[in-house]
Amino acid sequence: MYTPTSIRAARRRWRGFTLIELMVVVTIVAILAAVALPGYRQHVVRSRRAAAQAVMMDIANREQQFLFANRRYADKSALAASGYVVPPEVSEHYTWDVIAPVPTVADPVPEFSIVFTGAGAQAGDGALSLTDKGQRTPVDKWKR
Repeated sequence: MYTPTSIRAARRRWRGFTLIELMVVVTIVAILAAVALPGYRQHVVRSRRAAAQAVMMDIANREQQFLFANRRYADKSALAASGYVVPPEVSEHYTWDVIAPVPTVADPVPEFSIVFTGAGAQAGDGALSLTDKGQRTPVDKWKR
C-alpha cells in the first residue's frame, strides 16, 4: 500500500519532463531548423556550381590541348570519343554541351563554347557558360 510519503518519494525518483518543457524544446528545434535549412541549401547549390565550374575549366584546358594537336577545338562528341566523361558528382546535377564549329575559309578562327545547364534541384541556379576567350557568364555566378 502506498502512503503519501511513498508517493512523494516515487515522484521524486521518476521525475520526467512535462509536456510544456517538451513543447518548448520542439519549438526551439523547429525555429533553428527553419533558420538553418535555407542557408544549407544555398551552400549545397554553390558547392555544386563550384564543382561544375572546375569541370568546365578542365574541359577548357583539354580544348587547348586539342587545338594544338588538331588545329581546331573539339565538340562534345569529339571529347566523348577521346574518352572524356564528366564526373558523376557533376553530371548528376548538370547537363553539358561543348559547341565548337569547324573553322572554314570564311571564318578560319577556331572557337568553342562550354555550356552547363542545371538539372533537378540545381535547375534554379541556371546555366553557366565559358568561351575560348575566357568569357564567363553569368558573371555573378563566377565570382568567388
